[in-house]
Amino acid sequence: MRRLSQIFIYPVKGLKGISLDEALIDNTGLQYDRRWMLVDETGTFMSQRTHPIMASFKLVQTEMGFDIWEPKAKECIAIPKLVTGSKVTVKIWNDTCEVVSYSKFADAWFSTFLEMKCKLVYMPDDCNRAVETEFNRGSDTVSFADAYPILLIGDESMADLNNRLNTPVNIDRFRPNLVFTGGTAFEEDTYSEFSIGSHHFLAARPCGRCKVPGVNQQTGKPDKAGKELLKTLAKYRTQNNKVYFGQNVLSNGGSGIVKLGDALVNIY
Repeated sequence: MRRLSQIFIYPVKGLKGISLDEALIDNTGLQYDRRWMLVDETGTFMSQRTHPIMASFKLVQTEMGFDIWEPKAKECIAIPKLVTGSKVTVKIWNDTCEVVSYSKFADAWFSTFLEMKCKLVYMPDDCNRAVETEFNRGSDTVSFADAYPILLIGDESMADLNNRLNTPVNIDRFRPNLVFTGGTAFEEDTYSEFSIGSHHFLAARPCGRCKVPGVNQQTGKPDKAGKELLKTLAKYRTQNNKVYFGQNVLSNGGSGIVKLGDALVNIY
């Protein structure tokens, strides 16, 4: 039996994730996932690809929103779950989005700890950033995630990789949303439609990986274990010049709640 074993959201793109016991699935993926983002002076999104230190900002969920702690955990800033305000234009990959600029205090706070000028922005419900055309059914949207609303990884896939490494690594390097136990390694690659509990999902395509898994999510630095991980994956998970790990997923209708322990059933 395949069951949901871990649930993660990443409220601010590029910052550390939060582990949950249950999550609401909405039209952009998991509720509160990647609805916030940091952008540079040009309005272009920031990520661990160029700023790995972002991984070491820790988030804690509160009743009102999220507390964010800087890398040395001496200072904290609070952000709400919902924001309204003046709009600014930002760019994420090939998309241009009208989003909400949060506060000058937050901009200055992050600029200090990242040692560069940046701005914290929020994606409102009316933003409607579309999933890429090839897999968009007409109304599929995504938050500030790279391309798709949800990333699914099997524990057996992670075990297969770790069995090939001299230094095993944690699944947090791959920043999944949903993790399941049971089944066989990389069977998620073959999924088309599946359910978790009572909610249905569609698999879009396997996830092409960048260099972010090479970053230690506790230290915010690339490390030796990450370098070995990337080289090992490239040896046996490369296809069409891309390295794949995990499955990109879309919600298949409406909203619903998934919980740890929910059964995952591959429909076809």
